[in-house]
Amino acid sequence: MPMRLSKSRFVAGVQCLKRLYLLVHQPELAAATSDGAEAIMNQGQDVGDVARQAFPGGVLVDHDHEHLDDALRMTKELVDNPVVPAIFEATFDYGRVLVRVDVLQRIDENNFRLLEVKSSTGMKDHYAYDIGIQKYVVAGVGLNVPSACLMHLNRDYIYAGGDYEPLKLFSKQEIGPDTEIAPNEIVQRVQQQLKVLESSEPPSVSPGAHCSNPFLCEFFECCNAPVPVDHVSNLPGIRSARIAAMAAEGISSIHDIPDDYQLSERQQIACSAVKKRKTWIGPGLEAELAQLRYPLCFMDFETVYPALPRCAGMRPYDHIPFQWSVHRQEAASAPLLHYEFLAEDQRDPRPAFIESLCRAVEDAATVVVYNQGFESGRLSDLARWLPQYSVQIGEIQSKLFDLLPVMRRNVYHPEFAGSYSLKQVLPALLPEMTYSGMQVANGGDAGIAWAQMISQDIESPERQLVRTALLEYCGQDTRALAELVKTLRSGKDVLHDNP
Repeated sequence: MPMRLSKSRFVAGVQCLKRLYLLVHQPELAAATSDGAEAIMNQGQDVGDVARQAFPGGVLVDHDHEHLDDALRMTKELVDNPVVPAIFEATFDYGRVLVRVDVLQRIDENNFRLLEVKSSTGMKDHYAYDIGIQKYVVAGVGLNVPSACLMHLNRDYIYAGGDYEPLKLFSKQEIGPDTEIAPNEIVQRVQQQLKVLESSEPPSVSPGAHCSNPFLCEFFECCNAPVPVDHVSNLPGIRSARIAAMAAEGISSIHDIPDDYQLSERQQIACSAVKKRKTWIGPGLEAELAQLRYPLCFMDFETVYPALPRCAGMRPYDHIPFQWSVHRQEAASAPLLHYEFLAEDQRDPRPAFIESLCRAVEDAATVVVYNQGFESGRLSDLARWLPQYSVQIGEIQSKLFDLLPVMRRNVYHPEFAGSYSLKQVLPALLPEMTYSGMQVANGGDAGIAWAQMISQDIESPERQLVRTALLEYCGQDTRALAELVKTLRSGKDVLHDNP
């Protein structure tokens, strides 16, 4: 049976022909779909369902991929029925390419408008190929499609609660000459991709930026071997073009970089630390940490940012803060006390979140965070939604101390591998503060776990396990900040000598 393309296969082939080949012929090599990727797909389905409400009277072609002949037949019947104003998942097959159109809106008896629904808040370059292949197929079967557009979420839409208002929730962007892909290019790419699929071997494609742009390829590890910690790509802030230039000069290891090689100041520091196998400590570290005053708090938030706003007053992709952890120390010799909050049901968590947080950090002199822009941004959101707390929120913001830039200016450990992420810094400086083996080990996991915990489908014992995992994770983040500051102040040996 001749090989065929679908909309998703075509877009994959635009990114990388080898990716397309492996998707069709060797899908078993693909990395397992992560919980995060699955959550994004489910979110996209929810967005699509709401988008259909903007087309009253529209009819869904509800036959799945195992019943494509039925889907094609139903689509033809609906196209031929002039009283049907819109068709959802309209299915067409032309030139060995099959597509399912999110929305095919009838303009008049002989003309249709093609709408591609996305959960993003604007146009992205690769969407043009997504829409282009659909226009190619729909026009190929003989339909007139003078208009095609992207239907995306409107970031300015403010949810009032209750049912969504789809005509306000979504914006439509016409795909004009400056955006659309030329029909000749679509034809050439279709021919090229079909030829690749008919080959007995995958095409030879060198790894590059396309391995992760616009999507992280599910076959990334097939083409990109893990690099050692001393690889030049692990220099902080280094660009892919510079890495390629160094490779052309025969430089792959940081140890091979000549002492007079032109690097940024931060890269020079990292290079020296790796070569000497010693942690670099800047002369300003002690003075910066001396700014910390007691009572001293260490604070961390967990949030989710759904495409479809869940609480009144929110916009698409606004963050919902659902959890915080605070470790507090009243004086240098005082014990470290822990306070925490976790929203445990589907009610709006924002009022309880900020009310409890204000109590936990009340009268603190300094509140330490790691990446102040995030916590401060969430506090500003809460002040906008709940103005009765704006004064207290402003006081918290005035006391924030961001440890991240302090680390960037003053510390580099050879095992940072170019990153100052807390998940990278902690194993290097505090090996005992590992996230390895934790059920919830990063912010993405936390958001997925919280959505699972508050769902009505979860049983009580499982719910308790998820709750415990969330509390352990967020608590670990703030305890880690406290331990990191303690270690930096004490100058433990781990900061100076490395094996």
